[in-house]
Amino acid sequence: MTSNVKNPTLVTPQPARHPRPTVKAQTLAHLIFERPDLDKAEKFLVDFGLRITHRTDDCLCLRATGSAPYCYRVHRADQTRFVGLGFTVASKEDLIKVSGIPGASAIQEATLPGGGQFVSVTDPSGFTVEAIFGQTPVLPLYHRSALPVNQPSDTARVNQTQRSPAAPPEIIKLGHVVLEVADYQATSGWYTQNFGLIPSDVQVLPDGSPAVAFMRLDLGDTPADHHTLAMAQGFMAAYSHSAYEVVDADAVGIGQRVLRERGWKHAWGIGRHILGSQIFDYWQDPWGDKHEHYCDGDLFTADRPTGLHQVSAEAMSQWGERMPKSFTKPKKNLANLCALVRNLRRSPDLSLRKLITLARLFA
Repeated sequence: MTSNVKNPTLVTPQPARHPRPTVKAQTLAHLIFERPDLDKAEKFLVDFGLRITHRTDDCLCLRATGSAPYCYRVHRADQTRFVGLGFTVASKEDLIKVSGIPGASAIQEATLPGGGQFVSVTDPSGFTVEAIFGQTPVLPLYHRSALPVNQPSDTARVNQTQRSPAAPPEIIKLGHVVLEVADYQATSGWYTQNFGLIPSDVQVLPDGSPAVAFMRLDLGDTPADHHTLAMAQGFMAAYSHSAYEVVDADAVGIGQRVLRERGWKHAWGIGRHILGSQIFDYWQDPWGDKHEHYCDGDLFTADRPTGLHQVSAEAMSQWGERMPKSFTKPKKNLANLCALVRNLRRSPDLSLRKLITLARLFA
């Protein structure tokens, strides 16, 4: 394990890869949301760059340009809520193994785009996780190639101009989701044990206890995104944001222009992350949930060791504006206050001192 932490007092175990996981997830298949207004959800997501693949009065599915049948699912409900996520697994045998996880459903037939079979299970923080096998891939959609860039010693573009289309950027794929949880150790350990996720980098507090784990898929010698799921210590289970890959930095920039012109609320960016290295830009949907355009992320094979780093607002980006306070500020309402009090009493990972430390680090 590599470390960028100076003299940490590692009194708390760090998230680590499991030696014999139940299965090794192959891709992040989709995210699941509940919304009271599917028309509003559709308008934002199409402006963001996703494509509609299924729509009824009660369900909306959208896709990227790749071969996945859909990557974003919205169900009509009275309240807005992030429900969970789906992973693809490699075989029917893997699906059977997932069905043996305590609390998992039996194998079910999928009726949404792509079909296949799935097992549903709930993680320790209450998020639904669907393991999927046997989906029928769809034909990829066109997306433009990355623009050729002139370098001082390599002029790839002569007698040609740069003119990116002034339209929503083409989403290549769903890249990752970031969750906040009160039960940090149990939840991060559940994903490493049951789906084989590998911590790429862990950010720690001054006392050495983990604050954020960036976890990638274990694809062996095949390079995997720096993180597919990130887990952050919070005072309750909550969606932080999800990220969607575009082809280049110009697509990130055009995405900002289009979303700004169409009246959507900006959250943070443009900048480049330190851990993961992505060029990023964040936007809020009609319910305030953050969605990220990104490009140029790091890729790691399974043999890359975990890194340890001090957590701070400065550690979130190499350049660009400092992360705004509003980015991590929780909503002030009675439900969240009740969750704070309840989880301070019962969660072994949570303390008032830790929450005060986190608040000060990002103030």
